[in-house]
Order: sequence, then C-alpha cells, then structure tokens
Amino acid sequence: MSERNFMTLKFASRSENESFARVTVAAFVSQLDPTLDELTDIKTVVSEAVTNSIIHGYDNRPDGIVTIFAEIEGDTVMIQVEDQGSGIEDLDLAKQPLYTSKPELERSGMGFTIMENFMDEVDVVSTPSKGTVIKMKKRIESKKALFN
Repeated sequence: MSERNFMTLKFASRSENESFARVTVAAFVSQLDPTLDELTDIKTVVSEAVTNSIIHGYDNRPDGIVTIFAEIEGDTVMIQVEDQGSGIEDLDLAKQPLYTSKPELERSGMGFTIMENFMDEVDVVSTPSKGTVIKMKKRIESKKALFN
C-alpha cells in the first residue's frame, strides 16, 4: 500500500474518550496488517498522549478539545495528538522518566518515555498557555514479510 491515507478525530477532553481514541486509531492502523505487538504499542502511545492532554493540558476540564490526526504513507504511520491546553513549562523536565507534575493523582511520569520507546520517532512542541502537539511515527512490519 503506497497511497496516502489519513483521518482526523476531535473529541471533548473527557477521560472516558481515551479508550474511544485508542480503539479508533488502532482500527485505522489495522489496514497495514500490524502485528499484535505493534498494535498494542500504538494503542498504548495514543492512550498516553491523550491522557496527558486531558490531565495535564486541560487539568481534567471537559471543555477542551483533543485532536488526533493519523496518516499512513507506505508502511509508516504518523500519529499527532494536539491540545490547546496549558502547555508544558519545562519540556526537558517533563520528558524525564518518573517526573510528574501531578503526584497527587499517582501519575507514574512515564508517558513520554513510553512514547519514545514504542515509536520510531517522537517530537513534542509545547507552548505555555497555548497547548501541546505530539507527533509520533512508526514503521509497521508487514506480517507477510515476516513469514516469507
């Protein structure tokens, strides 16, 4: 499949929409025939990015909007998760394993680490008081190639 395909999804910043986002992106990516591990990785990073937008970007306020743009080109999927929330004051600090700005919520502080480990590329752009954009890319190994 060498043609470009894409989707956009917008939803309220409500925690119950995290699973909807995860399943929707996984269904979209399934056209590449990913392995179960690849699909699990994608579901996990979408969950992490969306949860960060809801909890940190919008401080659990349900009046924000989270936007996901996903694109497939060839054997590569690009996923972008965006919010217009509070942004990240210190991105380098936020990317440190185990760091969380919400320890009272028992957050693990592993979101960015998980995204970086499960995807081939992760790029985060954040502006305080304006929001955050997380772009992630992953090449999907064709199951057909694995068995030939």
